[in-house]
Amino acid sequence: MKSPVEMPTNHHADHPGFSGAVGALCGLAFLILGRANARLAADAAGVSRQDRVVDIGCGPGTAVREAARRGATATGVDPAPVMLRLARLCTRDAAIDWRQGVAEHVPLPDGSATVVWSLATVHHWKDVEAGLSEAHRLLAPGGRLLAVERQSPAGATGIASHGWTRQQVDSFVAQCRSAGFGDIEAEARKAGRRDMWVVRARRP
Repeated sequence: MKSPVEMPTNHHADHPGFSGAVGALCGLAFLILGRANARLAADAAGVSRQDRVVDIGCGPGTAVREAARRGATATGVDPAPVMLRLARLCTRDAAIDWRQGVAEHVPLPDGSATVVWSLATVHHWKDVEAGLSEAHRLLAPGGRLLAVERQSPAGATGIASHGWTRQQVDSFVAQCRSAGFGDIEAEARKAGRRDMWVVRARRP
């Protein structure tokens, strides 16, 4: 077993995903818990009316709706049909687009986004290298990548481990650089009362 320092950024890649009644209950919880993350992401990315935002792992769509409220064109992508059904049920804006997909394969054209973000989900990606390559493909030149994860202490287990240690943040930054992103910044931020990591990068 890897030590906490050596754990990859996608250390819960074996998560079975969300489905059925349990998935629906998790989605309802995410509706409440995701509001602060959604505001943090929209602020950190500087979302405006000129943006086309793609949310990878959108869950019930809280951050997608936040982007749309700020005037952006918004698309939510998630692998779980139960999450997308809940997202549609909670969304009045018919202009928001919902797609079933995973970080490694997003059913959208090249250069279709000015912002790609993933909130509390990179640690679930099956393949971070492939996910970053896909984000790079989706972004137009000058587009922004944003990853937000909860701060987790080294050695955390259970729910507390669903986040990143400082070492995992540094690993993700290095992977962004290898994927061709520039202007990479990592910082600690607050989302409500929760301590979060925010990584921002730009496609040249």
